[in-house]
Amino acid sequence: MRNFPGRGVTQPADRSKPTHMTARPDKTQLRHRMRTIRAEAAARDPDAAERLAELFPMKLLERYGPVISGYVAINEELDPMPLMKRLADSGAELCLPRMTERGISWRLWSFGEPLERRPFGLSEPPEDAPEAEPTLILTPLLAFDAKGNRLGYGRGHYDGALAALREKGRAFACAVAYAAQQIDSVPIEPHDQPLDWAITPVGSIPLFMMRNMAALKGG
Repeated sequence: MRNFPGRGVTQPADRSKPTHMTARPDKTQLRHRMRTIRAEAAARDPDAAERLAELFPMKLLERYGPVISGYVAINEELDPMPLMKRLADSGAELCLPRMTERGISWRLWSFGEPLERRPFGLSEPPEDAPEAEPTLILTPLLAFDAKGNRLGYGRGHYDGALAALREKGRAFACAVAYAAQQIDSVPIEPHDQPLDWAITPVGSIPLFMMRNMAALKGG
């Protein structure tokens, strides 16, 4: 919420646009703030998942499919299931992450197949589900910036999994997010893996192109 001094009135912030930070907080502070911003965006836009699915550019399936990983949303994460259904109907082979002692293991999954309840409220494919190697990865997050830097939950699971996939070949990472989750700059560390694209309920952001342009300008 935005407070307007002297007016005694609190007005809602516009969560359909990127969020501009007045200072550069550390990652812990930023995570707390972005959880609040994401929750506000989710409360204001209950139809975001369906609209996002309609706006997703299917050329990405043609170029980076056919094996696509999604996730089962928890808390106020933007639900990718309507998009995953559209992709599956267009020929995509779906998989979901399953947490193991070594990190994320991608497991094949189709609509109608069972999921197991796991720690931290996660719903994941069973242990005996076949393993997969997705080439287009839909990723949850707390925040991202125009260079494709991603703020996750601090455990590094997606960074490790993306790094492993990219060592083997191509892996195109696409954020699924509200527009308000885009911020000016995400603090990064050496192990962080960049995003290539972001899809929001108001449209697409070709992050890899913006990153390349910034590199050419020396920024």
